[in-house]
Amino acid sequence: MSIDWNAANPFFTEDHRAYAQTVRTFTQNEIVPNVDAWERDGYVDRDLYRTAGAIGLFGDGFEAEYGGHGQRDALLRYVIMDELSQAGSGGVVASVLSNYIGLPPIQRFGSDELKARVIAPCQTGEAIAALAITEPSGGSDVARIKTTARRDGDEFVVNGSKTFITSGMRADFYTVAVRTGTEGPAGISLLLIEADRAGFERTPLEKMGWLSSDTATLYFDDVRVPVTNLIGEENTGFSAIVNNFNAERIDMAVQSTSFARVCFDEALHWARERETFGKRLADHQVIRHKLVEMDRRIRAGEAWNQLLAWRLNQGDDPVAEIAEAKVAATTTFEFCAREAAQILGGASFLRGSVVERLYREVRVQAIGGGSEEIMRDLASRQLGL
Repeated sequence: MSIDWNAANPFFTEDHRAYAQTVRTFTQNEIVPNVDAWERDGYVDRDLYRTAGAIGLFGDGFEAEYGGHGQRDALLRYVIMDELSQAGSGGVVASVLSNYIGLPPIQRFGSDELKARVIAPCQTGEAIAALAITEPSGGSDVARIKTTARRDGDEFVVNGSKTFITSGMRADFYTVAVRTGTEGPAGISLLLIEADRAGFERTPLEKMGWLSSDTATLYFDDVRVPVTNLIGEENTGFSAIVNNFNAERIDMAVQSTSFARVCFDEALHWARERETFGKRLADHQVIRHKLVEMDRRIRAGEAWNQLLAWRLNQGDDPVAEIAEAKVAATTTFEFCAREAAQILGGASFLRGSVVERLYREVRVQAIGGGSEEIMRDLASRQLGL
């Protein structure tokens, strides 16, 4: 089970607790029964976005004028991430919530026309947004982006490619990092590119995990985009990209800790039911110690993530700690997925097992949004080392 929202906690309000129940019901009714089918199909049913939009799942941090909740609430985002993760599918979470990485630059820097045209339909689930930063030639080194956008009158002409793009096959809108100026971070801009533009193509990627997420490589061949689709000022996109990372990283930290809790719950249930050598697995001391160690690490991660979310709500910007928390969360997830697999034994090696699915998804959590190595290096620089 996810967090007991009725337990004493200084961070969450009654509104948070009520919304947690709404998301829990949505997860149990709309996601859990369909995960296996979506894993086989390689994508999430489009109707899920509309159902999610109806309960306001996409609204945190977006203006009410465009269907959002208003000011961002990092603790509400924590609730959303934690409850959705209880379905035990990172692919579903990544797909359904790609709006939260594709739309924030438009909310912060886009024109009113762009906000109305893009954010509003994404809030209702009628449209899907994606963020397109990573390129085949490099991932975390954003300053070396090679996709170009050449100015031609009132249009940009875009050439290049992006890869590992979440919701890449079915997104309607892409927030794309392009090079409009000189080499380095000073020459990068963000451009809104619609999926139906001539010269734009996309191909799906076969992956180890996140099978229900329609991840893709994007190709831009002389794609013409109006200058009015520029997000913010020309050549100022790098800072917008960097500002987006912090939210993505704490989201992934919460997800990873919640997935670790799912692994623990699966292992605990199995240990209580499975009998070996005349007694329950849970009656063997070595198994009890594994379970306690899993629980200990998860509780520490939950406490840290909640504190960081609260600090974000106070206006703090703990870049180093969020980077460290992401590493702590993904290593906890990896530990718990491994221990759960050991406790379940052969049952964890069969497709259809939640532990088997999450075991495969450990790697993408440890790489996406900034790898563990990049996070450690970022934290060390933030600490002045």
